[in-house]
Amino acid sequence: MSLPTREQATILLHKHVQNDYQRFHALMVATAMEGYAEKYNEDKDLWFLTGYLHDLDYDEHPETHPGPSLGWFKEWAYPDSLIHAVEAHAYGYNGFTTLPETPLASALIACDEICGIFYAYRKINPVPYGEIKVKSIKKRLKEKSFAAKIDRETIYMGCEKLGVDITDHITNLISFFGNLPTE
Repeated sequence: MSLPTREQATILLHKHVQNDYQRFHALMVATAMEGYAEKYNEDKDLWFLTGYLHDLDYDEHPETHPGPSLGWFKEWAYPDSLIHAVEAHAYGYNGFTTLPETPLASALIACDEICGIFYAYRKINPVPYGEIKVKSIKKRLKEKSFAAKIDRETIYMGCEKLGVDITDHITNLISFFGNLPTE
């Protein structure tokens, strides 16, 4: 099994993902995942790269995502744990039914969609990500019309599987996002 370097992963991301928001989303999720890896004493590169590459095929294949990237990851001999996490993050979408069975997969599910909430919040309240208030994100999570396409149930399922309540999860993400650029 092998992993790309972060530089190789950036080249891959830029080859397959043209949308600036999706590229920034990849960085947000990767930053969150790396923070959890550090918190749980896990492999920071594996967790970062899982978050960074989880939507690698989304721009090119939205109707079958993450199917194509799962094939690529197998072909490139990426770790099974990364492949499982990327497959599980699509639970309930495009026919994927794999539930998260690892902390890595659970963290990806917990972090993926909520990064969209943070991004949308920051668009209307331009403060640094590390200065966003927990209560502000919790309020927006409850507002179904705010970032309406974001599946809140997926976030809560990921938190439950990861063993972290939503308040602690948001607190963790704010601390992880302290050095995140503002696009």
